[in-house]
Formats: sequence, structure tokens, C-alpha cells
Amino acid sequence: MTRLLEEYNNKIKNDLKSRLGLKNIFEVPKLKKIILNMGVGDAKDDSKLVDKALEDLTLISGQKAVKTKSKKAISGFKIRAGMPLGVKVTLRNKIMYEFLDRLVNIAIPRIRDFTGLNSKSLDGNGNFSMGVKEHVIFPEINFDKVEKIRGMDITICTSAKNNFEAIELLKSFNMPFKDNKVN
Repeated sequence: MTRLLEEYNNKIKNDLKSRLGLKNIFEVPKLKKIILNMGVGDAKDDSKLVDKALEDLTLISGQKAVKTKSKKAISGFKIRAGMPLGVKVTLRNKIMYEFLDRLVNIAIPRIRDFTGLNSKSLDGNGNFSMGVKEHVIFPEINFDKVEKIRGMDITICTSAKNNFEAIELLKSFNMPFKDNKVN
């Protein structure tokens, strides 16, 4: 069992139950999945860039990533239907907790000029999304072998019913939020 999952089961779950005033332990919010997405806009010119992004995202996540393809042809952008334009991976169970642990304790502190995560990045249903401008903040990426620094999106899906419960869950995992206000 991973360190963060063990901490959630032994300590965080009971703490959240009392803080949120829940009657049943099964009402306590938990993580469902984490989705990592990396768009490769330059792939319309060179398809090998998608393969490099696929390799990088696989290293970051610890799980095989898949290519995403365009659904429609857009002549203004010179994109044809079915052309690979990005990569994504969905993490669940132990790998999800390992990734969250690395994100919070290693990657986020390496972000330049970091002032905290925005608590308004929640969607109202307990899902938190954040963007990373440089994928090289993860220690798995060898900075010398990177051809181009890419950004990525990270979406954390929880079973929380509202934003307040989701913020409390993520704060208990030591996610560094900028302010304490929840919309």
C-alpha cells in the first residue's frame, strides 16, 4: 500500500468525517481518478513530437499513456480528422496515490514563482483542475534530453458533493492552496 493511501485510510478519513460533520464513514469524500493530458499543437507538422510527448507522460505517470486524435478536420489550422494531436493517461488506485504524493511533495515545490493553487479551479462537483506550464518539474524527466518544454493539464476527480468537501480533502493531502475561500 502506498504511503498516501495508508495515511488516508488510517488518519485523514476519520479526521474528514469529524470536520465535515458526516454521520457515516462511507460519506467521506475520496479520490476517484487523476487525468493527465498533454496537448501537442506542433504535431500537425511533425508526428514524432507526439511520440516524444507520449514517452514523457508515460515516465511522469508510471503508466502507459495513449495518443489522442482530432475528431474533426479544421482547414484553418491544417488539421485532418484522425490526426494525433496529444496524449493522455488516467490514473486510478495505487498509481493515482503515488502520483499525487509526487505531485504535492516533489513537483509543485519545483514550480518557479509558485504562490499557491487557485481554489476557484473547482467545477462545483468536487473536481479540481490545474495546469502546469513546464513538464520538467517532475524528477523523472531528464532535462538534458528534453527537446521542447511542454505544458500539461492535471484533473483530480473526487467523490465530493461540493467544492468545500473537495477543498478539505485536497488540503488534507497537503495541496498548497493560495487562499482559504471557497466559491
